[in-house]
Amino acid sequence: MPEMLFSIRWPDGTRQRCYSPSLVIKDFFTPGESYPLADFVSRSQMALETASARVRKKYGYGCAHALAQLADIAQMAARFHAQPDASVTVETFEE
Repeated sequence: MPEMLFSIRWPDGTRQRCYSPSLVIKDFFTPGESYPLADFVSRSQMALETASARVRKKYGYGCAHALAQLADIAQMAARFHAQPDASVTVETFEE
């Protein structure tokens, strides 16, 4: 199963490389686009849970790394919930 990294920039300018066990991330994000914080977190949840489900379908178990990435995204996003105009930019995909 092809995996990929995607680079994001948080509202404070912090950059982060994120992991997905599937290319499904491409169905949810576009490089260079900014997403309102809540939308970014929601899309991340859908994308990474879908990616984990694809791993489960192929190998019989979900992807713990994808779910850990999702938890990390949620934890980082919590830092910016008080900022009503906070957005996250998806910078690049790395296959």
